[in-house]
Amino acid sequence: MSEGLSIHHDVPGHQFETTVDGDRAYLAYMDLGKQTLDIYRTFVPNSLRGRGIAAALTEHALQYAERQGYTVIPSCSYVERYMHRRQRLTQPG
Repeated sequence: MSEGLSIHHDVPGHQFETTVDGDRAYLAYMDLGKQTLDIYRTFVPNSLRGRGIAAALTEHALQYAERQGYTVIPSCSYVERYMHRRQRLTQPG
């Protein structure tokens, strides 16, 4: 499901967001300055859960952070677990 998502970066609102079937899901962050983003919340409505939307939003935000040279603080427990899994998958062996 998540492959066809259209994810919008609301820069002034500090969010990555998508709307599916009329329901809005988002990932919210704070720009702490000094090239640091604090990702503090992901929200996916019950009607959209289990479709990979939180993972897609998180991956989109992490790719943005990498491109911009940001360090990420994962205050959101979902993002923290996602980053841990992602790190394990990219490390050899």
